[in-house]
Amino acid sequence: MFGADISIMEYFTEQNIELFLERFRSLGPLPGILLTFLKSFVPPLPTIVIVGANAAIYGLWLGFLYSWIGLVTGSLLTFWLIRKASDTPFIRRWAAKPKVQKAMVWAQRNGFSFVFLLSLLPIGPFVVINMAAGLTRMRTVPFAAAVILGKGVMVFCISYIGTHLSDFIHQPVEFIGVALFIAASLWLNRKFQAYFTSLAAEAPESADNMK
Repeated sequence: MFGADISIMEYFTEQNIELFLERFRSLGPLPGILLTFLKSFVPPLPTIVIVGANAAIYGLWLGFLYSWIGLVTGSLLTFWLIRKASDTPFIRRWAAKPKVQKAMVWAQRNGFSFVFLLSLLPIGPFVVINMAAGLTRMRTVPFAAAVILGKGVMVFCISYIGTHLSDFIHQPVEFIGVALFIAASLWLNRKFQAYFTSLAAEAPESADNMK
């Protein structure tokens, strides 16, 4: 499994993604939307690289729009599929994993905040978030609103960086802001997960009831 993840990461470099988008640019927005859509089903895909490449090829606003549509659509479809299949044996076995149980408690206790805060970050367990929300049967409207808003902020930040990458290269000092953005995302991701984990620890009985 790890070997497959490494192979995917090696192929999905910024250069390869931009070549792919240029090659199929005649298809309009479909390639850019498809790549970000697949993120919800192929976790190793690098969100920052794909969104940045979309912005570099299509421009800031169109790149932002295509990435946002792909990520939001993928998240909503994952959420809907898991809600529909939550009673199947396969999903029940997957839901019994400790990491998923914690995420389910986070989603049940915090709902909108859980999805929104983690959607703001370009790095995180996106697939687990969407599935956990579906397993707890979180209402569709709050989930959709949290994903739409959170992904919107995150995608715009990365798209802006992608369209100004040459400026950062010619002015290395400005690249510090990019590095800080990524570092802050990693730090916030850990903080949010630690926060929600502490909430899950306070209510272990909730996880037992959802098995």
